[in-house]
Amino acid sequence: MEMESLPNGPGAAASKLTESLKLEHQFLRVPFEHLKKSMRANHRIVDKEMNAVISGVADAVAPDRDMSKEEAVHHLTCLVSKLQGLKRKLEEGTRTEHLQAQKCRARLDHLDVAEIENHSEWNSMRLKRILVDYMLRLSYYDTAMKLAETSNMQDLVDIEVFLDAKKVIDALQNKEVAPALAWCAENKSRLRKSKSKFEFQLRLQEFIELVRADNNLRAITYARKYLAPWGATHMKELQRVIATLAFKGNTECATYKVLFEPKQWDYLVEQFKHEFCRLYGMTLEPLLNIYLQAGLSALKTPLCYEDDCTKEDPLSQESFRKLALPLPFSKQHHSKLVCYITKELMDFDNPPLVLPNGYVYSTKALEEMAKKNDGKITCPRTGLVFNYTELVKAYIS
Repeated sequence: MEMESLPNGPGAAASKLTESLKLEHQFLRVPFEHLKKSMRANHRIVDKEMNAVISGVADAVAPDRDMSKEEAVHHLTCLVSKLQGLKRKLEEGTRTEHLQAQKCRARLDHLDVAEIENHSEWNSMRLKRILVDYMLRLSYYDTAMKLAETSNMQDLVDIEVFLDAKKVIDALQNKEVAPALAWCAENKSRLRKSKSKFEFQLRLQEFIELVRADNNLRAITYARKYLAPWGATHMKELQRVIATLAFKGNTECATYKVLFEPKQWDYLVEQFKHEFCRLYGMTLEPLLNIYLQAGLSALKTPLCYEDDCTKEDPLSQESFRKLALPLPFSKQHHSKLVCYITKELMDFDNPPLVLPNGYVYSTKALEEMAKKNDGKITCPRTGLVFNYTELVKAYIS
C-alpha cells in the first residue's frame, strides 16, 4: 500500500491553496500589530508635545506672570520650535505608518487566491518565506535578509520586527536589562493584559546583580522602588530574592545559588522570545518545524517502520524516521490503495485486480499490459507471467 498522490488540475490546486491560507494567521497579523504599535507611539508623542505647548501658552498668559517683550518673544520662539519638532516627528511617523500599511496591502494581495496565476511559483515563494522565518528565529539575520532581497519579498517577511527584537536579545546576552525594560515600557498595556511576568523577572535580575556586586544599600533602595509594587501578586518569589541580601552572591545554598548562575540570563532571553511572539501573534515554534511535523505526522503509519516499506515513502529514509519518531501516527479512517505500476489511486472507476501470486495492481495498468503482450501479464515484483483471464477483481469496502 502506498500514499495517495495529491489531486491535480486547476480546481484541485485552488482548493488546496484555499485550505493552506487558513495557516497564514501570523503572516497577516505581524505587520498589522507593528502598524498599530507605530500608531500608538505617534499618538503618545502628539499628546506629550501638545500638552507641553498648551501648558507653555497657559503659563505665558497667566495673570501673575509679568513678561518683558524680549522674554515673551523668546518664550513663543521656544514653543514654535517645539511645534516644528513635532511636525518633523509626525512626518517621520507618517512615513513609517505608510510603509507598514503598504506591507499589509502587499500581503493581502499575495494571499488573494483569485489573482494567483502560477501556483507553483506561489508555493516556491511560500517556502522561501518559511525559510526566512526559520533563519530569523535562529538569529541568522544576514542570511535571511539576503534571501529576502534576492527573492524580492521584503514586504512578505518580518525582518524589521525581528531586528528590533535582536537589540533586546543582544543586550540580555551581554547582561544588560535596559533595552528589555524599555521594550516593556513601550508595550506596557499589552503585557499587563496578558499578565506577563517578564518585567518583574528583569527587575529581579537587576536586583541580583546589585547583590552580586555587594551594593546592598543600592539593592535595598532598588527593591523599595521597583520590586515592592509586585509584592501583592508575587510575594513568594520576592521574598526568595530579597533573602539573597543575607546569603550573598557566593552562597553554596542551592535555593539561592541558582539565582546567581549565568543560565538566568539565558532564561530571560527565552522568556523575551516567548513574550515577543505572543505580542505579535506569532507561533512559538518556527513555521518550518510546524509544517515538517504536520507533514511527517500525516505520512507516519506503522508500515513506514517495516523492512518492506516502499522506497517512495519519505519515511523509508532513516533521517525522516528519526524526525518523525516523537510524532503521533496518522489517523486513517479508510485505507487508500495506490497502484504500484501507475501510481494512481485504485477506486470504483479503476478497481484493483489480484494476480494468482497475491499481488494487486490497478485494472488500468493490467489492461494496458495485456494489450501490449497478447493477453499476458508479467508481475513487476516477481517476474511471474499469467494470463489476463486468471486475474480476480478485488472489492474495496
